[in-house]
Amino acid sequence: MKRMGLARGLVAVAAMAVVGACSSTASPSTGGAGASGAAGGAKYTIGFANGAGTGNGWREASICSAKAQAAASGEVKSVTVIHHNVDAAGQLADIRDLIAKNVNAIIVNPQDPKALNDGIKEATDKGIVVVSIDASVTAPTAYNMSNDQQQYAYLGASWLFKAMNGKGAVVYMRGVAGHPADTDRDAGFKKALGENPGITVAKEVATKWDPATATSQINDILASGTKFDGIWTSGVDSSIVDALKTANHAQVPIVGADNAGFVNQLLNMSDLKGAAVTNPAAIGGAGVALALQILDGKKPASTTVHVTPEEWDNSTDAGKASLKAAADPSLQKEWPLGLTVKDWTTYAKPALIACKGPGE
Repeated sequence: MKRMGLARGLVAVAAMAVVGACSSTASPSTGGAGASGAAGGAKYTIGFANGAGTGNGWREASICSAKAQAAASGEVKSVTVIHHNVDAAGQLADIRDLIAKNVNAIIVNPQDPKALNDGIKEATDKGIVVVSIDASVTAPTAYNMSNDQQQYAYLGASWLFKAMNGKGAVVYMRGVAGHPADTDRDAGFKKALGENPGITVAKEVATKWDPATATSQINDILASGTKFDGIWTSGVDSSIVDALKTANHAQVPIVGADNAGFVNQLLNMSDLKGAAVTNPAAIGGAGVALALQILDGKKPASTTVHVTPEEWDNSTDAGKASLKAAADPSLQKEWPLGLTVKDWTTYAKPALIACKGPGE
């Protein structure tokens, strides 16, 4: 893999971007499941509304995955990506912008499970397919495709509390307050916490899934003298390990995601005990594949599709084997290792790294 390809891809999605918007698009009346075109030809336009996580490796990879899958499908002529940090009201406006662009499908990583429902209804009333990825929305006409976020948190927290021998205090580092994935993860974490009465929460913070914010927060916790015996992180893992190392603080059991940098730390730091829980950013590409399946008249039996997470720890032979199999030092440390989703994505790794949609 060439580093320049990855760097160009990250720059392409690092701020609000509109990709391929100059291509001709179908009108709303020809959008949605009724859209048609030359057999096997590029006939659809896709919109992607991502309302948070600018600079976050998972979010960047998710967008690149969507673009790669759109290109690999041969069915998509353009992808319009709106990627910036906004609240739910701002994301609702983004969805309406995509509706106005007459896209055939909208992929959305939702800021709120309910606040986008009016926009989603407006889209689906026009025949536009809406797929929510990473977290679910409550709009009855939308499809939801995500990692099982409650199980994600439960697996990691259960491992962590066991690693702490069922007692002690944990730093609980959440994501974006109010984001449905964070809410689901909180439910999973609290479930594990309820099963381990000897564990207390030393400090709870909302990292916004931003490594710089998380680093500042753990430094503040260290400076305050707060005592803790373990750390649960929501995708900001390697930054926390680095911060403890910089502060000359002993490493404690820690849980993170399957990010390249964290997996590398788990495999190579002898004083680090931890576990990575899988959360494939390729869910973005899987969402595109689902949208195309629906546009082609092949609706799934359920409007909700979950990917089952796995836990990989560096304290068991099986866990180490999984970590070694997944490790990829060629990726930037913030990028997740879930580059594909079985049975859904069809692109090759170089296409993902290139981060180019149809026609780019």
